[in-house]
Amino acid sequence: MNNRTLHWQCTSSKLVLSGKLDRDTLMVLWQQRKSIMTNINTIDVRALERVDSAGLALLVHLREIVRMQGDTLIFTGITDKLQSLIILYNLQQIIVSEKETISL
Repeated sequence: MNNRTLHWQCTSSKLVLSGKLDRDTLMVLWQQRKSIMTNINTIDVRALERVDSAGLALLVHLREIVRMQGDTLIFTGITDKLQSLIILYNLQQIIVSEKETISL
């Protein structure tokens, strides 16, 4: 895998992201976001090596696309580093992980 690359795969209702989700890699996903997010209700982020604030902003935007479609988006595989970024930007109520949903 190229260390400056973002990869994704859609399976059923899940989008699996891997590689780096940052300002240098997210443009291709951004350009295809509406078609990719059709029928997606889970994003698996466990294989992301790096996420910066631009990547986090894209995740928030993808959540909004799903919300506008009348569904709820769940994130799985949130790493400690990504969780720290989510807390830093006070997005705990927006970026909801699977385990948080189960515990409610």
